[in-house]
Amino acid sequence: MSLIELFILAVGLSMDAFAVSICKGLSLPSLKPRHAAITGLYFGGFQALMPLIGYLLGTQFQQFITNVDHWIAFVLLVFIGVNMIRESRSEPEELNCQFSPAAMLPLAVATSIDALAVGVTFAFLSVDIVPAVSFIGVITFCLSAVGVAIGHRFGARYKSRAELAGGIVLALMGCKILLEHLGLLAF
Repeated sequence: MSLIELFILAVGLSMDAFAVSICKGLSLPSLKPRHAAITGLYFGGFQALMPLIGYLLGTQFQQFITNVDHWIAFVLLVFIGVNMIRESRSEPEELNCQFSPAAMLPLAVATSIDALAVGVTFAFLSVDIVPAVSFIGVITFCLSAVGVAIGHRFGARYKSRAELAGGIVLALMGCKILLEHLGLLAF
């Protein structure tokens, strides 16, 4: 996987966290740098951790499913992408302005579940996992921190667009993996 592909994937994965960060920013009466840092650390940390866990799981089962790994990657990425697109069209959920572990941990886990599945596909694609998860974590940290500021400043109008864009990116990455494997697309 090239650096540009990894960057696009990282941005796509971080869109859920970005959208939730915007909502967290909306709920703030006043914005402080620690709000952006806490949000970035939780979301970036979990976006890095979950693909690592998925990768470790995927490497355990890789030999059993090598013949269909491209189909698994395709299905997982398209499923996640379509789900994000669907969520972008639903009613927004209310978020409170708490930044405690009890408030942030469930959000961080919820926004990074898709990254777990991507980690499984990384195992099938033989991606160098440490740089990949580090890159995903840093990109998510940055976008989440910026999302809090954007939410505080501009409001909810970007949340659904961020989820829609992220969903489209993930679905397209899944299609690209399948088309490359089938020999219909060469990069």
